[in-house]
Amino acid sequence: MHFAGLNFLAIGIAAVVSFVFGGLWYGVFGKAWMDALGKSEADIRSAGRPMPVLLGITFVAQLVMAWVLAGTIGHLGAGQVSLRNGLISAGFIWFGFVLTTQIVNHGYQGAKSALTAIDSLHWLGVLLIQGAIIGWMGV
Repeated sequence: MHFAGLNFLAIGIAAVVSFVFGGLWYGVFGKAWMDALGKSEADIRSAGRPMPVLLGITFVAQLVMAWVLAGTIGHLGAGQVSLRNGLISAGFIWFGFVLTTQIVNHGYQGAKSALTAIDSLHWLGVLLIQGAIIGWMGV
C-alpha cells in the first residue's frame, strides 16, 4: 500500500484534538457513564491497567483512527478532500462501523442504553472532529 500524500500534521492535530474532546466528554458525562456501567471511580482505577497506560493506548488508538480516516477521505479522489466530505465520511464510518459495533457489543453485555448512548456519541464526536480537521487541512 502506498500512502503518499497523507497530511501527517493534520493526522496528529486530529488525534490530539479528539483526545482532548474525549477528556472533556467524559469529564461532563463521567458520572452518568459510571452509573450506566455500574461501577465506581475506585472500581475503574483498580481494575486493569494503570490510568497512564490506558491514556497512552487511547492516544495511540486516536492516531491510528485519524490515519485510517485520512486514508479513507483521501480515496475520494483529487479535489474531493474538503471539510464537508471529511464530515460526511466520518459520519458514515461512525454509523456503519462504530454505532453498530457499540449496539451489538453492549447488547450482548447487557449494558444499559445510556452506556451505549454516551460511548457511541463520544465516538461520533471524535470522528467528526477528526474528519473536519483532516478535510479542512487536506490529506
